[in-house]
Amino acid sequence: MFELEEVPGTPFDDVVEVSNYIAALERGMARLREGFPLSNRLVREMHAALMSRGRGSDKLPGEFRRSQNWIGGTRPATARFVPSPPQEVEPCMAALERFLHEETGGLPVLLRAALAHVQFETIHPFLDGNGRLGRLLIALVLHQGGLLSQPLLYLSLYFKQHRQMYYDLLDRVRTAGDWEAWLDFFLDGVEQTAHGAVQTARRLIDLFEADNRRVQQTPRAAANALRVLAALRERPVLTLKYLRDAHTMTFPTAAKAMQSLIGMGVARELTGQRRNRVFVYDAYLAILNEGGEPL
Repeated sequence: MFELEEVPGTPFDDVVEVSNYIAALERGMARLREGFPLSNRLVREMHAALMSRGRGSDKLPGEFRRSQNWIGGTRPATARFVPSPPQEVEPCMAALERFLHEETGGLPVLLRAALAHVQFETIHPFLDGNGRLGRLLIALVLHQGGLLSQPLLYLSLYFKQHRQMYYDLLDRVRTAGDWEAWLDFFLDGVEQTAHGAVQTARRLIDLFEADNRRVQQTPRAAANALRVLAALRERPVLTLKYLRDAHTMTFPTAAKAMQSLIGMGVARELTGQRRNRVFVYDAYLAILNEGGEPL
């Protein structure tokens, strides 16, 4: 058993967590584009990516929980909320999967996403990472329903800014069936977040264009540095081993190009290790992580 709570971490922990979040989202979106259904199998795959490193990596990544968890308090008896008992997780998630697949009398996609999020958070099927994965589920439902071609709508900041109301409204659905108040809150968040997403996308485009120009102004290092910069846009936290394996670069070439980006202030080395060094695209992560993640 363990209590679900936020645990203060180091800046490296935070970067790894955001990187995992992006990897899980990319995994889910790629699978949907391949024609894979939005299913419990996909949810577990995404959870495995989300919890692959850092905090929570010892909490059964990719597996539904087999013990009781709770939110708030020191034990279930004093908790603010106690999710489904472990023996009910599989049946409850199967019911959620059926809801995501069935035709529900023309229920709008936005409402389907709002209802699915509440149900997922109420089941709390994993030992850790349920809040993050529940928010990723919103993006997947919207993509599957044709409202998002790219995952550019994240409600994390909105939920964080209205944290107490978010928790209160979830509890009111569970205890009083007050779906209307939750839906009003959710749809207001979608509207606000959509406007913010447009601005974020524009800022990211400006950042990528500016950094490309900076690299191109260093002719001797430009070609390979641009390859590494492109890799950092795909994965803003990476290692030289990743560049070797995923982008067919030798260690010396990757290291030299990365050092050029560090010299330009584009990338930063996180770990201080001589081996297995981790590099981060700071400005990219800063834009993605404004407001903080996770909730």
